Amino acid sequence: MTKLNKELPYEMRQVFYEYHKRKQRWAIICAHRRSGKTTATLNDIILRSCDPGRPDARYAFIAPYFSQAKDVAWSLLKQYSQPLWGSEPNETELRVDFVNGARVRLYGADNPDRLRGLGFDGVVCDEFADWRSGVWDEVVRPTLLDREGFATFIGTPKGKNEFWDVYERARDNPEWYRVMLRGSETHLIPLEEMRHLKESMSEDAYNQEIECSWEASLKGAYYADEISNAIGESRIGRVPVDRTIKVNTAWDLGYSDSTAIWFVQAVGKERRLIDYYEASGVGFDHYARVLKDKRYVYDKHFFPHDIAAHMIGMDRSRLETLRALGIEATIVPQHDVYDGINAVRKLLQSCYIDAVRCERGLEALKAYRKEWDDKLKVWRDKPLHDWASHGADALRYFATGFMETHPDIWGNLKGKYRQLGSQSWQGV
Repeated sequence: MTKLNKELPYEMRQVFYEYHKRKQRWAIICAHRRSGKTTATLNDIILRSCDPGRPDARYAFIAPYFSQAKDVAWSLLKQYSQPLWGSEPNETELRVDFVNGARVRLYGADNPDRLRGLGFDGVVCDEFADWRSGVWDEVVRPTLLDREGFATFIGTPKGKNEFWDVYERARDNPEWYRVMLRGSETHLIPLEEMRHLKESMSEDAYNQEIECSWEASLKGAYYADEISNAIGESRIGRVPVDRTIKVNTAWDLGYSDSTAIWFVQAVGKERRLIDYYEASGVGFDHYARVLKDKRYVYDKHFFPHDIAAHMIGMDRSRLETLRALGIEATIVPQHDVYDGINAVRKLLQSCYIDAVRCERGLEALKAYRKEWDDKLKVWRDKPLHDWASHGADALRYFATGFMETHPDIWGNLKGKYRQLGSQSWQGV
């Protein structure tokens, strides 16, 4: 790119050679821990900052959280770019200005408003599996329009979330560079260390973090045992829709993010999860059309208690809006979230799930997990709010709403989770 490259302290690992040579505008790297993906992608934008054909180039490295960007990438950025500095790095803005006018800056996806209106020649989306839903499509992607900038997505699997969606979108697509770096194949981790990791980590954790498995159960997942049992008992597969049986829906309403809807048939003691739908950035009229197009015969539509609240600036309530669209809402009373989680656990012990129509919702259930306190190194006593929350919360509204008509079952569940709260997530 330029003779200045010879002055940089970066020693390229062979597994990233093709990445640095790529011609595609889009790239995704799914890599095991300690593979060097952060170092490689930072140096990629540092090297591109030397391109004389892009005066005043602007590049961004975006982590899920600004604090994470500072902890993980700031010292590396300064270390590898030092020969190109035009001035001392800006420690407040986490920004490095180069002698040729180019600039690299770190951001956090937790503050998307800070990125609005900016323009970049290229971005790195770090640990994309942990990003808030919608930040890429609604905020970051538009920053690449004017400069026709590129993007690289990097991370390690955490279930089939938006990172997996991007990885699958890149499959056999000539506009994308895609690579999977598994620990057993790169040989970047010494054999003795690999053996120690395998002995000290759970099988799921090892498969996820080292072997880049999309299927491994996530640490802290609430429904790992129930989903595993359902798979073992062949209750996840193709579930036929009986058109003579009415369908219940259960909704989690998103305002700045996704709205999720489960479609459930109750047949005797069976609960059949026959369908699932999720979208964002659209109104109730859109969802009303979805329900109509599916041509189910509907029974109850379960909504969270806050559906009854009036929104500022609206001429009529959301309940009135739904009623005008032909959707009569059944409001689920406010309940303790842990009682609701137990209700879902009870439901999952015997329900049947269509693996095709409910694929996205099923992945949300697999990925729904406790929040991790990285400072104290313990699980917090509350769910992590991420992309998986929408599908998981929607099913919780069905489980609690439907069970309200069965007080004998519901009564046995209330408070049970609290009694088990001191145990590890595997034992709950």
